Amino acid sequence: MTVLVRADCRTCDRMALVVRAVCEEVGEDWETVDVDAATSDPELRGEFGDRVPVVLVDGEELASWRVEPDDLRRALA
Repeated sequence: MTVLVRADCRTCDRMALVVRAVCEEVGEDWETVDVDAATSDPELRGEFGDRVPVVLVDGEELASWRVEPDDLRRALA
Protein backbone atom coordinates (compact mmCIF):
# COMPACT_ATOMS: atom_id res chain seq x y z
CA MET A 1 0.00 0.00 0.00
CA THR A 2 1.20 3.50 -0.83
CA VAL A 3 0.32 6.94 0.44
CA LEU A 4 1.17 9.74 -1.97
CA VAL A 5 2.18 12.88 -0.07
CA ARG A 6 4.14 16.09 -0.31
CA ALA A 7 6.41 17.80 2.20
CA ASP A 8 4.91 20.17 4.77
CA CYS A 9 1.36 18.95 4.14
CA ARG A 10 -0.70 18.70 7.33
CA THR A 11 -3.47 16.81 5.55
CA CYS A 12 -0.86 14.29 4.39
CA ASP A 13 0.40 13.93 7.96
CA ARG A 14 -3.12 13.28 9.27
CA MET A 15 -3.79 10.66 6.60
CA ALA A 16 -0.48 8.95 7.32
CA LEU A 17 -1.45 8.65 11.00
CA VAL A 18 -4.68 6.85 10.08
CA VAL A 19 -2.88 4.60 7.60
CA ARG A 20 -0.13 3.78 10.10
CA ALA A 21 -2.64 2.85 12.82
CA VAL A 22 -4.73 0.62 10.55
CA CYS A 23 -1.70 -1.04 8.96
CA GLU A 24 -0.19 -1.80 12.37
CA GLU A 25 -3.53 -3.26 13.43
CA VAL A 26 -3.86 -5.58 10.43
CA GLY A 27 -0.16 -6.28 9.86
CA GLU A 28 0.09 -4.59 6.46
CA ASP A 29 3.23 -2.90 5.10
CA TRP A 30 2.93 0.58 3.63
CA GLU A 31 5.10 3.34 2.25
CA THR A 32 4.88 7.03 1.51
CA VAL A 33 5.93 8.56 -1.81
CA ASP A 34 6.50 12.30 -2.07
CA VAL A 35 5.06 13.27 -5.46
CA ASP A 36 7.33 16.34 -5.59
CA ALA A 37 10.60 14.51 -4.85
CA ALA A 38 13.17 14.23 -7.61
CA THR A 39 13.11 10.44 -7.28
CA SER A 40 9.32 10.29 -7.64
CA ASP A 41 7.60 9.05 -10.76
CA PRO A 42 6.58 12.08 -12.90
CA GLU A 43 3.45 10.22 -13.96
CA LEU A 44 2.33 10.03 -10.32
CA ARG A 45 2.69 13.79 -9.94
CA GLY A 46 0.82 14.37 -13.18
CA GLU A 47 -2.05 12.10 -12.20
CA PHE A 48 -2.32 12.74 -8.44
CA GLY A 49 -0.30 15.90 -7.73
CA ASP A 50 -3.35 18.14 -7.32
CA ARG A 51 -5.11 15.68 -5.01
CA VAL A 52 -2.55 14.55 -2.45
CA PRO A 53 -2.69 12.88 -0.08
CA VAL A 54 -3.89 9.80 -1.93
CA VAL A 55 -4.07 6.21 -0.68
CA LEU A 56 -3.31 3.51 -3.25
CA VAL A 57 -4.10 -0.11 -2.44
CA ASP A 58 -2.63 -2.54 -4.95
CA GLY A 59 -2.07 0.42 -7.28
CA GLU A 60 -5.72 1.48 -7.21
CA GLU A 61 -6.90 4.74 -5.65
CA LEU A 62 -8.87 4.17 -2.47
CA ALA A 63 -9.09 7.71 -1.10
CA SER A 64 -7.83 11.24 -1.50
CA TRP A 65 -7.58 13.96 1.14
CA ARG A 66 -9.13 11.72 3.80
CA VAL A 67 -9.40 8.01 4.44
CA GLU A 68 -11.88 6.35 6.75
CA PRO A 69 -10.29 3.62 8.89
CA ASP A 70 -13.12 1.15 8.17
CA ASP A 71 -12.82 1.71 4.41
CA LEU A 72 -9.09 1.04 4.63
CA ARG A 73 -9.59 -2.11 6.72
CA ARG A 74 -12.06 -3.45 4.14
CA ALA A 75 -9.69 -2.67 1.25
CA LEU A 76 -6.86 -4.49 2.99
CA ALA A 77 -8.92 -7.55 3.95
